[in-house]
Amino acid sequence: MKTFRLLPLTLAIGAALALPAQAQSLLELYDAARGHDAAFQAAKSQYEANLSKADQAKSALLPTVNLTAGASNSRIDYQEPAGQPARSFDNQNVGINATQPLYRSANYASYQQGTRQTELAEAQLQTAEQDLVVRVSQAYFDVLAAQDSLAFVQAQKAAVAEQLASARRNFEVGTATITDTREAQARYDLVTAQEIAADNDLRVKKLALDQLVGKPDTSPYPLAPASTLPALAPQDVNTWVQQGQEQHPAIRQARLAVEIAEYETDKAKAGHKPTLDLTASHSINRNVGGTALSSTDSRYALTTVGVQFNMPLFAGFATQNRVKETLALEDKARADLDAAQRNIAQATRSAYFGVVSGLGQVKALEAAEASSQSALDANKLGYQVGVRINIDVLNSQSQLFDTKAKLAKARYDVLVGGLKLRQANGTLKSEDLQGVNSLLTPPAPPAETPATGAPAAAPATTPTTPAAPAQSK
Repeated sequence: MKTFRLLPLTLAIGAALALPAQAQSLLELYDAARGHDAAFQAAKSQYEANLSKADQAKSALLPTVNLTAGASNSRIDYQEPAGQPARSFDNQNVGINATQPLYRSANYASYQQGTRQTELAEAQLQTAEQDLVVRVSQAYFDVLAAQDSLAFVQAQKAAVAEQLASARRNFEVGTATITDTREAQARYDLVTAQEIAADNDLRVKKLALDQLVGKPDTSPYPLAPASTLPALAPQDVNTWVQQGQEQHPAIRQARLAVEIAEYETDKAKAGHKPTLDLTASHSINRNVGGTALSSTDSRYALTTVGVQFNMPLFAGFATQNRVKETLALEDKARADLDAAQRNIAQATRSAYFGVVSGLGQVKALEAAEASSQSALDANKLGYQVGVRINIDVLNSQSQLFDTKAKLAKARYDVLVGGLKLRQANGTLKSEDLQGVNSLLTPPAPPAETPATGAPAAAPATTPTTPAAPAQSK
């Protein structure tokens, strides 16, 4: 009886385990990657560290306050006059000292460097975020492309199997030669090998996406079949380049590096300049048992307020050589800025023309897909009436499915290329994923049978291997 009572629960658990993993959108997987990806987490930690380091520079302009305390015991042994008894006494003191810089050129330059370091940290974090957007999108569409490739190979395998069965039947009735059967068998074996490779490629791509987002068995939303790829806006490469020169985080980092180098020169030149500080102190001293000059207990407080001036005169030519070093580093920073501007302009142009070329390829492959389908239909009809041979049909099938795979890959490349274009000119934001995500659609739920409501079994996409054809004698 217990066995029958547990049967419904067992069936429910089995049905739950048999359900496919829930699909995720591009935005969902990106949000997961933000909280899991090690490279992005390291960039965030570095950003926080840089902010704290920048705040440290403010301390050079603020006062410093120190609390001091001490206690000592002294003993006096008299040699003259003779016979004077030895005695000891204690000294106890506590005090507070404060210093406020009034004029320190190097400290002000350090403070300015700290403010630039904050902006530099923000630009570095923006770069890391853009890199994460592209990496997640690339891995996402790599999985979709691998799924499409496997699906097309399996569809081609089913078509070749059907053609192989037809060739074998024609051979048995004497309307075809053994050559048609062997050609179909060879093509079937080749497609089987391609299916194994495509299945392995899909596993590898899924593992890469799983590792990136920190979720097992990810299942991306597919691209909507009737979706229209977004056009480039603006359609002027110079506008994209100009935006990159103004907004790219790498150029911002290079410009900030030039300013930081200039302030470093100011710090070096400050080695020749005087410094002026405001100082104040207050201390309390207590002598128990007197002092070296008196045997009477005493207690007194001392307060001092003043300014301290310091003028460097000679440092062994260290300051002059330090200035030469920082001036050379300024030139290097300016050269790095020029290189960054040129490289980003070149990368932006390459990415722009890559997207334009991708859109053109999509249109051409769409036309090629229609032409390949027409050619396959014509070859099938010609094979039925005897004016085409089996290899013509097989070649047409291969061409059609190869075109379908290339078209799907080209569409994905255009979407990722649009994101890479924005990354190239530095305007990419996480909000840009919303436009791409809107082109994706959740997979349709499995069909249910009217009687039980359970999901209907999916038709097998991979046919069984046909039996080897009979050899001619």
